[in-house]
Amino acid sequence: MKKTILITACIFGFLAVGLGAFGAHGLEKLVPPDAVTTFETGVRYQMYHAFFLFILGLLPGLSPKAQRITYWLTLIGVVFFSFSIYLLAINSITAFDFTTIGFITPIGGTLLLAAWGFLGFQIYTSTLK
Repeated sequence: MKKTILITACIFGFLAVGLGAFGAHGLEKLVPPDAVTTFETGVRYQMYHAFFLFILGLLPGLSPKAQRITYWLTLIGVVFFSFSIYLLAINSITAFDFTTIGFITPIGGTLLLAAWGFLGFQIYTSTLK
């Protein structure tokens, strides 16, 4: 599980850097400034959670079950939150109306909160010193 977590962290980080560069250098020519700002929010949260997954993968003393639950909450949370934000930000240049899927953004945010809360609770109740 640790290897999966760390590889996912690398993928999220890689994509965040690439998408961030696209947002800063390509997207600004295609969409309004507020859409670029929205896009950058998705990138920022994705990168935060890439680091979060690195910490999760390297944290000693956490049960495999707790790692797995935190991993899935984070993975689904980032996909729902950040990727829906990316799609919403480019809505004006696509034929599909991505506002119809906007309801998944807060679900993703809730899953990310759950990941942080769950991990914090696991650390609090553990015997880590």
